[in-house]
Amino acid sequence: MRPSGRAPDQMRAITIEPNYTRHAEGSVLIGFGDTKVLVTASVEERVPPFLRGKGEGWVTAEYGMLPRATHTRGNREAAKGKQSGRTQEIQRLIGRSLRAVVDLKALGERQITLDCDVLQADGGTRTASISGAWVALRLAIDTLNLPIDPIQRKVAAVSCGIYEGTPVLDLDYPEDSSAHCDGNFVLTDDNNIIEAQVTAEGACYDEEGLLRLLRLARIGCAEIFAAQAKAVGR
Repeated sequence: MRPSGRAPDQMRAITIEPNYTRHAEGSVLIGFGDTKVLVTASVEERVPPFLRGKGEGWVTAEYGMLPRATHTRGNREAAKGKQSGRTQEIQRLIGRSLRAVVDLKALGERQITLDCDVLQADGGTRTASISGAWVALRLAIDTLNLPIDPIQRKVAAVSCGIYEGTPVLDLDYPEDSSAHCDGNFVLTDDNNIIEAQVTAEGACYDEEGLLRLLRLARIGCAEIFAAQAKAVGR
């Protein structure tokens, strides 16, 4: 029995509130159960120096957690003067995941930054960030009225793991903190894989275990794709 009482292949409730803030070109509040992430997309008519004059754009991301997003208060990374390795790894993952489905030439010489701020954490903050970032990006690009749509596919992400010997979908914090195997899958809506991060956390897994986690991830991402489509109206 999972701590939440969910079936092994059952997602937490998915909530997506588009246009959550006033000023950003695209914004969304996404929830995977008690995990809540605010994502904003900001469009700038410039590109990083390494892309100047090349006729293509850039999509990047920043990620952070509010001090009381977790059970105890954490210090703001700005106060420390540097980002943690975890933060840098997650924001690079978010950026890679979105760029994988964007035609950067069709985007033109502009940059879109996805800011992912975790308001409340209960496991799966990086996967909720990626799934919400796609919605915010979609909304932002819709404001540009470009002749060719740069977004080629939907992207969603979900966590899976082996908890008490059973592969389970969408880990919450109690499962994530004690799972024997913990994985994050980033998938497209045409069944391709952008990234798979699967790590043994005390017990190794075999090939069949990996495939079972991937099958669970496909189930979860199908639900996320449906929620994304409803949020953006397509």
